[in-house]
Amino acid sequence: MELNVTTMLLAVANFIVGLGVGVYLRKRLVEGNRKNLESQGRQIIENAISEAEQIKKEGLLQAKEEAYQAKQEAEREIKISREELKNDQRRLNRKFDEVQKDFQLLETRQDELKAQEGKVAVREEQLLEQEKTYDSLVDEQRYTLEKLAGIGREEAKQQLMELIESEARMDCAKRLSRIENEMKIEADRKGKNILALAIARYAGDYVADKTVSMVPLPNDEMKGRIIGREGRNIRAIEAATGIDIIIDDTPEAVILSGFNPIRREVARLALEQLISDGRIHPARIEEVVQKVTEELEVEIREAGEQATFDVGAHGMHVDLINLIGRLKFRTSYGQNILKHSLEVAFLCGVMAAELGLDVKKAKRAGLLHDIGKAVDHEVEGSHAVIGRDLARKYGEPEDIVYAIGAHHEDQPPKSVLDVLVQSADALSGARPGARKEMLQSYVKRLEDLENIADNFKGVDKSYAIQAGRELRIIVNSQKVKDDEATLMSRDIAKAIEEQLTYPGQIRVTVIRETRAVEYAK
Repeated sequence: MELNVTTMLLAVANFIVGLGVGVYLRKRLVEGNRKNLESQGRQIIENAISEAEQIKKEGLLQAKEEAYQAKQEAEREIKISREELKNDQRRLNRKFDEVQKDFQLLETRQDELKAQEGKVAVREEQLLEQEKTYDSLVDEQRYTLEKLAGIGREEAKQQLMELIESEARMDCAKRLSRIENEMKIEADRKGKNILALAIARYAGDYVADKTVSMVPLPNDEMKGRIIGREGRNIRAIEAATGIDIIIDDTPEAVILSGFNPIRREVARLALEQLISDGRIHPARIEEVVQKVTEELEVEIREAGEQATFDVGAHGMHVDLINLIGRLKFRTSYGQNILKHSLEVAFLCGVMAAELGLDVKKAKRAGLLHDIGKAVDHEVEGSHAVIGRDLARKYGEPEDIVYAIGAHHEDQPPKSVLDVLVQSADALSGARPGARKEMLQSYVKRLEDLENIADNFKGVDKSYAIQAGRELRIIVNSQKVKDDEATLMSRDIAKAIEEQLTYPGQIRVTVIRETRAVEYAK
């Protein structure tokens, strides 16, 4: 036991001694390393200081070199600038010398101008005196001339103005006559070719049907049946159709009176069916009128569709087609408007083809030009304006709309299409056999034409010839000169346009002749 304790103590003592020796040795080792590190650090610091000194010396040398070079460069620039300044100074000196010379010249010139101003002022005073003298002489001469001539200044001035105006009018008339003759020759040649070709190529009927307003009866007894007991049948017909039925002493006929051509046609057809059927009473009348109205609507639509098909006007609004069909029962001076519209459409197409224009558009405008007449008994205003508004309402192109409104000068024409529609309308209405006139209105128009011509100064006689298509005027050769005759024909034509309404156109011819008569004895 004691041995074990001793052994343990020795072991502990050995461990303690070893630990102390180890600590000592480690301390010595650390101390040696620290000294070595300090020595190395001092060496590094010394080397760094040495290198820094070397770099510093090199930097100073380089800085000195750069400073020297900069100084040399600055001295060169300063030297150049001094040379430039010297040159600028020399130029400024030369300029200054020149300015001084110019200034001296200006002073000399100013002195000369002052001297001249003095001379001008003196001359101006002399001219004023002379002007006063001349004015007084002119006044004296004017007074003397007025006294000798016997007229005043204003009167002489008025006579001179009238003379100049007369000469100007004569010159204007001569030039106008020359220009018109040249233009007429060329325009007549081309226009006649186109119009003749258009008329020759159109194969329409020359006689238009007229709307019948008289219904024939098998016998006079039928009048009593139409009137009915206490007039109930005739009242029923008038109420259903809106047309007045006139039963008078005309044998075997009744007259239908009304402004609406469609209603008049309905009344005519219904009355014919009632007469043929023999059953005439209010209930039957309403049934027949309703049936005839439906049939007529179908006929109107078919007529409109056929017209648009013949012309080639596709894509037209349905209501516009129906309005075209209504023209079948509308007449103007005895001319059927639907046939007239088709004729105008074909004439427009022929002339447009000759002129190289759009044929389909020209035909469409010609077909629609009188569309306003389908409703002109229901709407106030010119049929051209009504037709223009209808075409615009149903989506027609604007150039066609404008042509419709311009074909009777309700608005000024502004395109070739407008003039084509005007020309075709005049051709269709003015050709022989196209329209009819009452004898009284025809004679009245001839008298009005002659009266308009007779109101012009210098007219001896006037004659309306060619069924009112031409007005020939014989003037006094002593009062009207050749050049004035041209102006007179234009003025008379303008007066006719403003004062009269007529189909087609009227030619105005002014005739002036000088006759020398002598008798041999």
